Amino acid sequence: MTFSPSARLYLRPVAPVDSPIGYDGQVARLAGGLSWFAAYELIAVEGGRRVAQQLVPVERLPGLLTQLPDAQAERLRTLAAAISAPRPVIRAGERTLRLDQPLVAGILNVTPDSFSDGGKHSGDAEAIAQAGFDMGVAGASLVDVGGESTRPGAEAVWEGDEIKRVVPVIERLAKSGVPVSIDTRKAAVMEAALAAGAHIVNDVAALAYDPRAVEVVASAGCPVILMHSPDPAQSPHGGAGYRDPLIEVFDWLEVRVDAVVAGGVQRSNIAIDPGIGFGKSLADNLALMNGLTLFHGLGLPIMLGASRKRLIGALDHEAAVERRLGGSLALALKGADAGCQLLRVHDVPETVQAVRVWRGMKDHGLVGQPR
Repeated sequence: MTFSPSARLYLRPVAPVDSPIGYDGQVARLAGGLSWFAAYELIAVEGGRRVAQQLVPVERLPGLLTQLPDAQAERLRTLAAAISAPRPVIRAGERTLRLDQPLVAGILNVTPDSFSDGGKHSGDAEAIAQAGFDMGVAGASLVDVGGESTRPGAEAVWEGDEIKRVVPVIERLAKSGVPVSIDTRKAAVMEAALAAGAHIVNDVAALAYDPRAVEVVASAGCPVILMHSPDPAQSPHGGAGYRDPLIEVFDWLEVRVDAVVAGGVQRSNIAIDPGIGFGKSLADNLALMNGLTLFHGLGLPIMLGASRKRLIGALDHEAAVERRLGGSLALALKGADAGCQLLRVHDVPETVQAVRVWRGMKDHGLVGQPR
């Protein structure tokens, strides 16, 4: 493969295999998890355009590195190491979340206008907390509490009102021992939620909306999930479109992670989210879903939030939100196959069951094949 020394290179794990048994040196592990792959898609980008793509078997990558300029060889070496490295655990109070298999994060909206389940519990903190506790009983490893709708066109919520919505719920959940993340863009809400017992910050604006957000997360020393959106300082939606959504979102997250680390947040405390449905067309979302494994090159846990998203309706005769369970499960399992460690979903029991069946098939593959 030949291309300009100035081309920027990427590696995407492809060619999944059921088991590494009998394939010594021919396969690599995906993010220290339950999936293995036999090849990389090597992508070269120059001037914002893909100028070359080639499949490189895992066992041939070392030989290829000897043929490249030092800087390009080092980049590929770094990407390959990041793709296979185990992800550090997430500490959530007394709980430890291991990321060697996909975990389910239940969505708990404390809003009257969420696109999927707004107003379901009529502002009753006790009932909302009980719904979150039920998610934990059903198998959710994490409950993601949000007090501001991020649907397109939703009105911004004053931080004081957002705090009043989420804190009573978080306090109740934290007392029950359920790991909790706070879904917010606002530093004051992050502070209040963490003080109430939340363990993780999940920000659709990747800590770029509120000037104090990076400082708050760095001071707390808590895990944070950074989601991609086109214009996080203003709105999670909008944007002018993408020439190559997969590459552009990867580059954006790479730059944003470096900025957050420079602001004092430990890299080991960062997870990423490609932001399915946020300022992206159907084609953009499908490109991201098909290319999810590329994001392992950042060496960070991946959250996938595709549950009940509009792309499901777009592919199924404009199915209403309440009729998107099948599509949500299909996307969740696509994420599991792609090595995503956190699956953010509305339908917890159904997704947990799907992941358990997926896990059973993975376990069988690791037992080995009859000879």
